[in-house]
Amino acid sequence: MQPAQMAYDRAITVFSPDGRLFQVEYARAAVKRGSTTVGIKFKDGVVLIADKRIKSKLIEEDMMEKIYTIDEHIGCATSGLVADARVLVDYARIISQIEKVTYGEPITVEQLVKRISDYQQQYTQYGGVRPFGAALLIAGVDEKGAFLMETEPSGAIMAYKAGCIGSGRETVMDILEKEYRENMSRQDAIELGMKAIEAVSEDPLDRMTIEIGVVTKKDGFKKLSKKEIEKHVKKYMKKKEEINKGESSDGTS
Repeated sequence: MQPAQMAYDRAITVFSPDGRLFQVEYARAAVKRGSTTVGIKFKDGVVLIADKRIKSKLIEEDMMEKIYTIDEHIGCATSGLVADARVLVDYARIISQIEKVTYGEPITVEQLVKRISDYQQQYTQYGGVRPFGAALLIAGVDEKGAFLMETEPSGAIMAYKAGCIGSGRETVMDILEKEYRENMSRQDAIELGMKAIEAVSEDPLDRMTIEIGVVTKKDGFKKLSKKEIEKHVKKYMKKKEEINKGESSDGTS
């Protein structure tokens, strides 16, 4: 570590001479070390796919939760420090319910994301606290349409058609840049998300190793069951085999 940096990374409230908050950058680094999470908009909504990173057969898979329901029409996937992410999810749920009780209508996706980001930003400017070492990919639908938005430790907001947080982000974003298209079907979006996860995951795709959430205007947000995930994995693997056979036959002709 550079001696000049040492003087400015001890407290969250101190800027370095070039305008950097090192503690916020360290929090971003924690997110980059987290599990890979992909979000993709499709014709009728948004799909979230998360790599659960199960490293031991002794772990109870059901307790490894990466995708959460916030409200009937909003869900999110997390990456980074699990405890920090859980606090942000609980805060989002409270804000959503307060809006519903106070005004008698569901909170909009943009409003919820801004409230979460404001909460994260507060932890970047006061002494005695640290930034949240977690980022959220929030998927939801409201009267304005479908949204896929990211909140990160600095409190910044970004809206995506397809996005990724966690480890392997650069590789995943390259795949999404090349293969994402407007108004794709739900099945195509799920398969693209699986392809992106598979490209950076150390383990083969399996119903136990990934988690999928889908939100649409008609059905709201729901997490897919293990049986549903298994069906999608089998469809993806079958399609992948067919593509590989086609490519090999083209190469030998």
